[in-house]
Amino acid sequence: MKTNLTPSLLFFKPLVLLLLLWTTSCGVASQSGSASDFTDIRPDYANPDFWAALPQKEDPADRTPSPKLVNAQDTAQADVFFLHPTSHSSKRGAIYWNAPLMDESINQKTDQSSILYQASLFNGAGKVYAPRYRQAHLQAYYTKNRSKAMEAFQLAYEDVKNAFQYYLEHYNQGRPIIIAAHSQGTTHAKTLIKEFFDGKPLSRQLVAAYLVGMPVESTYFDNIPPCTTPEQTGCFCSWRTYKTGRYPKFNPKDVEIVATNPLTWTTDDTYAPKNINQGAVLMKFEKILPELSDAQVHEGLVWIKKPRFPGSFLYWNPNYHVGDYNLFYLNVRNNAILRVNTFLKQ
Repeated sequence: MKTNLTPSLLFFKPLVLLLLLWTTSCGVASQSGSASDFTDIRPDYANPDFWAALPQKEDPADRTPSPKLVNAQDTAQADVFFLHPTSHSSKRGAIYWNAPLMDESINQKTDQSSILYQASLFNGAGKVYAPRYRQAHLQAYYTKNRSKAMEAFQLAYEDVKNAFQYYLEHYNQGRPIIIAAHSQGTTHAKTLIKEFFDGKPLSRQLVAAYLVGMPVESTYFDNIPPCTTPEQTGCFCSWRTYKTGRYPKFNPKDVEIVATNPLTWTTDDTYAPKNINQGAVLMKFEKILPELSDAQVHEGLVWIKKPRFPGSFLYWNPNYHVGDYNLFYLNVRNNAILRVNTFLKQ
């Protein structure tokens, strides 16, 4: 599974990225002790410190890569609940099954990677809420000790659930909701949507869900369908990005995995040329790279030709998990805005 679950570090300088990918893949979570051994601080979501992003505080989700793009959170009529991917991955922290919430190095890594490079793309569509949670260590996906791994994931989900309940009770006030997530965030977002939205009254507030970087089965939800048009609401989008012609080492064959083309917002295999890619945001946050990559749905994946950018020759991995959002930054941003506007008109 390692090929399919590379950590999301979001295209920082390519050589540094490669070193980080190698380093995080070498971390090994402890095979002893419970998931709660190093998680003595239970998050109190009334405290802003336990949120990586809140509309009422200054954080990296407020930024935009161009002054032409507007951070609309002050006037937004919808909310975005964003679940960040794994940033608890270093060998130094491998003794922890779950990330300590007061670990400043992990929090900084989260804020300057996924909150800046991913959560920010939703600030044109809604108010961005991103909780800190006791995320499972990266190796929980790979370890043979499945009982400890499941315990770690369950603890992480308990925090996510508590954060969402606090958000509903104190912040939402009946507003439309986008659920957005990547990688481990999507692992938890799938469960969250199943528990709170699928066949539940809250589904009436669901604008759309962006469940990116993890496989989502077409039948996973009973009442929430895959999005098949750019403006559809009450649905979910999902994709995993690979170089054309390449597959994950383990790719489910016995179930249908949803793949949404993030350039056309359909699930068919129509090829989307790179000239409709409105702009990627990669190494330099303040630089938009238009027409960087194409996209085509193929057997539960999104295939792209290798994008070319300064230093791209150093990136040899055919798995573009780290850029699932950022290769299509403006297209995702504008699609979220479109779906909110459509929802509000309804």
